Amino acid sequence: MSASAPGEVTGRPDAPRTAREMLGLARSFLERKGLGDSRRDADLLVASALGLDRLGLYMRLDQPLLGGEVDRARDLLVRRGRREPTAYIVGRREFFGRDFLVGPGVLVPRPETELIVDRAREIFQASRLGAGSEEGSGDVLDEPTRRVLDIGTGSGCLAVTLALELPGSVEVHGIDLSEDALTWARKNAAALGAGVTFHQGDGLRVAAALAAQDGPFDLVVSNPPYVEPEEREGLSPEVREHEPPLALYAPAGDPDFWIRSLAELRPVLLKPGGAMLIELGHLQGPRAAALAGPSGTVHADLAEIPRVLELS
Repeated sequence: MSASAPGEVTGRPDAPRTAREMLGLARSFLERKGLGDSRRDADLLVASALGLDRLGLYMRLDQPLLGGEVDRARDLLVRRGRREPTAYIVGRREFFGRDFLVGPGVLVPRPETELIVDRAREIFQASRLGAGSEEGSGDVLDEPTRRVLDIGTGSGCLAVTLALELPGSVEVHGIDLSEDALTWARKNAAALGAGVTFHQGDGLRVAAALAAQDGPFDLVVSNPPYVEPEEREGLSPEVREHEPPLALYAPAGDPDFWIRSLAELRPVLLKPGGAMLIELGHLQGPRAAALAGPSGTVHADLAEIPRVLELS
């Protein structure tokens, strides 16, 4: 944001006097930068600069701004203009209706990953109904605690959400190789009041060890790395330059490594009647279906992209 460009957010006499004026300048600035959802990003950044959420921002649009608030908003917008992810700048991203803390070292939760939660809830609810509960009634007589495992937990968005959303009694575990990611996952579990046990290490090895130690799982979920390294330049700068490569890239020349490896581990990880849900890249659907064979089902997301492979 250069000092001479018209309409920039600066300390000049024509600087914005209200949140409404700041919001207008912020949206214009991000639009000129050619950023995707400039309206949403401007809302989040200005709200963050004022110490508010989006609703709070809209409630004080015509209140005067303080000089420090203008400066904070300008600094956040400059960072966004340099293609730093908005989630990293404001320190959070919404997932399944909850705010998750995020920052450098952890993958930003994506809305398409919510399909795993939707499908997991359907699976657990159907199994409870089959066990004799009435829909919406709550308890099943002597219902056992069901075990859930999230491989490659990252921010913990899946593990934490499943701990809070799945019906009945659940015991949830999350695994990640990155200690940085697990730092964020533990913060999110504590902030949201979710009972999740996190483990650091190689996902496949730790998963097998947990199953051998305490028994297999009713549900295994994973949003594994599936971007081919040679596709790196096709990613947005926000992803390519900021998000952790460990969470993004599949092994070179083997984009389906995680699908194949998790499918092979099913007999070890899953209880009889259990399910495994794996997020797919936008081109993986047909290959995933072929790898899974008749035991697999591919679910499409809201954009009709094959997004989640279900194995049983």
